[in-house]
Amino acid sequence: MSTLPSYFISHGGGPWSYMDGPFRRQFDRLEQALKAIPSGLEQTPQAILMISGHWQTEGFHVMANGHPPMVYDYSGFPEHTYDIVYPAPGAPQLAQKVMEMLQSAGLPSALDHEQGFDHGCFVPMSVMYPEAQMPVIQMSLQIDNDPALHIRAGEALAPLREQGVLIMASGLSYHNLRRMGAEAAGPSAAFDAWLQDSLVGRPAEFRRQRLNQWETAPAAREAHPHEDHLLPLMVAAG
Repeated sequence: MSTLPSYFISHGGGPWSYMDGPFRRQFDRLEQALKAIPSGLEQTPQAILMISGHWQTEGFHVMANGHPPMVYDYSGFPEHTYDIVYPAPGAPQLAQKVMEMLQSAGLPSALDHEQGFDHGCFVPMSVMYPEAQMPVIQMSLQIDNDPALHIRAGEALAPLREQGVLIMASGLSYHNLRRMGAEAAGPSAAFDAWLQDSLVGRPAEFRRQRLNQWETAPAAREAHPHEDHLLPLMVAAG
């Protein structure tokens, strides 16, 4: 069995994949990229572990429901987007394994039998696997926002990549809802350039040092006034 990659993906804006018209067209390039992921893998995953920027808890929580419900964590969208059901199965046994791996690394972790799929998970999944046949679990982010802790979590979970589990971190490289449109272009480009320089082709220790000091990057706090949508990257990098 080959080693699966880990991904940091954008999940776009709200429930865009369940809409049509100009709003959805904004995400055409994202849709093409997400659709290409399954065919680009050397093997079909047995399950997906999704880390979404929309779930934060005290300690790491792992979704353990065999039939996860839905979480409509957005507002102002068409009525039908609050009736969406993405019926992918959960994976309780995998959830148990993830919790134990985190605990073995000294990281606080617990199972959560109530949490459902939030849009950071079900929206990209609906594009990648529209038939919803792929088992999916989510892992939360720690509410204290410590980059090093999330990198450690990724390191602890890295063996899953050799066990048929695709690790996907779902967030955004730019997430400042108060500064969008043309005025966002400058800070977004500056922070993206820093991410490229920090991650692409770099050794693990260099990446680790850069991500631990992400707040010193150009336009860091303009791109991420709150780091919830950046923290999934830390797990993927780990």
